[in-house]
Amino acid sequence: MRPDVREIDDNDLTNLYAHDTVATAYVEADGVRFAYRRFGRTAKTPVVFLQHFRGTMDNHDPAITDALAEDREVILFDNRGIGATNGIARETVDDMARDAALFVDALGLSTVDVLGHSMGGEVAQMLALQRPELVRRLILVGTGPRGGEGMATLKPSTAELFAKVYDRQDEMWLPVMFAPSETSDAAGRAYLQRIRRRRDRDAPVTAEAALAHSTAAREFGRPRADSYADLRRIARPTLVVNGSDDVVIPTVNSFILQQHVPYAKLVLYPDSGHGAHYQFHEDFVAQAKLFLDFPPRLREQ
Repeated sequence: MRPDVREIDDNDLTNLYAHDTVATAYVEADGVRFAYRRFGRTAKTPVVFLQHFRGTMDNHDPAITDALAEDREVILFDNRGIGATNGIARETVDDMARDAALFVDALGLSTVDVLGHSMGGEVAQMLALQRPELVRRLILVGTGPRGGEGMATLKPSTAELFAKVYDRQDEMWLPVMFAPSETSDAAGRAYLQRIRRRRDRDAPVTAEAALAHSTAAREFGRPRADSYADLRRIARPTLVVNGSDDVVIPTVNSFILQQHVPYAKLVLYPDSGHGAHYQFHEDFVAQAKLFLDFPPRLREQ
């Protein structure tokens, strides 16, 4: 048995998943000591989560990870220079994707499903292009393609959301991730309650790492000729998810992904934004499980 994974008794439902209690483990590759958390059943292809800008393992929603871990393994990790992983944070999305591949290889996995949110979705796209044999299926949430619409710089009003200081700084995610309605705000506050439950907290993202990833986001979003051409080479089933008004990566980019990735399905949620999957977590999990389990067409294999 792998040393970082508990033996699971199928008759003991309390051991099926443990977002809040699973121990943080470490694996080394190319001089980087990657921090990660791994839990869930092992019968199906593992799902590797790729995190958003200024996010760590603690920002993933246990309502999603625990639900997915009921019948598949979930793997959360901090990329180079983020959270509990050492090194200097990368300044390009391409390099972040290479590091993600290093991490997956270090775990000895030959095939994974990938769920990327925001910048994590950008990394997921590059991972699928750089290492197509490694990625079975993609879930891209609140993200967009290289050179997408309005992705080179944040709107001043959105940039202000990231700069504001709060008594509890995670409240920053309310206007960033959720829509300005009572319903969406309430969903956001419920999300914050869920992610605050874990006692063994990850290290916060440093200012230096945030600056490096800001540079990466600008480079990835810079308009260029034939920006969407590479999307045609993502020959993997892809689920694209977003809210109706994403203030970070404009929602139109989700439509662009669906139009250019050959086997892509698009799901848009109402009265929601960048964190629509947190707001509608039950529906999102149902969509994700159906997508991950659905038999592929012959030409997708």
